[in-house]
Amino acid sequence: MPNPAQESQRESQQDAQRQRRIIGMLNFGHAMDHLAMLIFPTAVLSLSAAWGRNYSEPLPLALPGFIAFGAGSLPSGWLGDRMNRHHLMIIYFIGLGLACIATGLTQGEWQLMAGMTLIGVFASIYHTIDNSLLVAEPARMGRVLGVNGLFGNFGVAFAALLTGALCDLISWRAAFIVPGVVSLAAGLVYWKLSAGLSGKAAAKTAKRAVALDRRMMLRLFLILVGSTLAGGVIFSATTISMPKVFAERLPELLGKSGLGVGAIVCAIYVLAAFAQMLVGPMIDRMAMRRVFLPIAALQIPLILGAAYFEGWLLIVNALLMMFLVFGQIPINDAMVGRYTTEQYRSRAFALRYLLSFGASATAIPLVAAFYRSGGSRPMFVALGCISLLTFAVALAFPDEDKLNASGMQGAPA
Repeated sequence: MPNPAQESQRESQQDAQRQRRIIGMLNFGHAMDHLAMLIFPTAVLSLSAAWGRNYSEPLPLALPGFIAFGAGSLPSGWLGDRMNRHHLMIIYFIGLGLACIATGLTQGEWQLMAGMTLIGVFASIYHTIDNSLLVAEPARMGRVLGVNGLFGNFGVAFAALLTGALCDLISWRAAFIVPGVVSLAAGLVYWKLSAGLSGKAAAKTAKRAVALDRRMMLRLFLILVGSTLAGGVIFSATTISMPKVFAERLPELLGKSGLGVGAIVCAIYVLAAFAQMLVGPMIDRMAMRRVFLPIAALQIPLILGAAYFEGWLLIVNALLMMFLVFGQIPINDAMVGRYTTEQYRSRAFALRYLLSFGASATAIPLVAAFYRSGGSRPMFVALGCISLLTFAVALAFPDEDKLNASGMQGAPA
């Protein structure tokens, strides 16, 4: 007869292996989410040429999709606290895949805008649900968020490279259809892996959060709002405009190839993506203020520098700038995960991403407006001014002594 202890150990190992595979799929889903949302900023270079338009004319067609990306966070968070989160992740993968394929098959501006809106609707599911599934263990929260963020930034990075390659080798339509097919396949894999799981945190981890008094919670909420709004605009404006910036200022290095532009943008984003692998574990070991403050301070001169540098100086500056922009993301997520209980976690992340992606949506008309008037240089000056808000809220972040005096470990927040 089988030994009960051995059977229990075997089941535990199987559960752990299954959980690792699910986390791997969640990380892959993060890459798909950002890749899908950033296909258009590179594809528009080929699309505008094919349609005989200036760069700034078709760019606003992406705006409804970015609005849906942010606004959809609230219903996603509400559903995430009421139904199986794994079921929502299946809907995310399959819905995103179908929306990308539909966008690649569109025949006019209105259809294209509708397709990208659907991409935004399904992409909005990911962040609120994924983070709610990942932050169940506060002791390892920073590391888990850092690894997940790394994959998200890989999606940002390879969006430019893959889109540029598909546009050059096939057409801008393939740049949407191919990722759509991949997302559909990922949805079927996730469906099989998550069968029978509840999608909720275990009871022993569900109530771990730091409870703070009302005044401190309000202070942290305002800090999160300011950091999220400023970070959302900066992140979106830099990632959307970067392919165009390099195409304009590095013609000797890159020529007119969409693949060349995509390759340099991809290289910068891949290297910068490792910022979250560095920042995540730092959040676990150090006071959050000590991590947040230098990242916010160093963003200012680097964003302003992007307005003036050319050639290799522009490449080096862009790498350092994106390293810090990406590095700020797990800090904002850790604020929510550390001070919110399981009962409200999806809704808390929904609010955080509503603010972030709502701010990101404003970057579309911002970039288009600057390119109609003065180009990328005044745009980066404006972004440098916005980065002052990030620095101001980092200064206002309370130190550990004040947080410890305000709260206690283990009570509902």
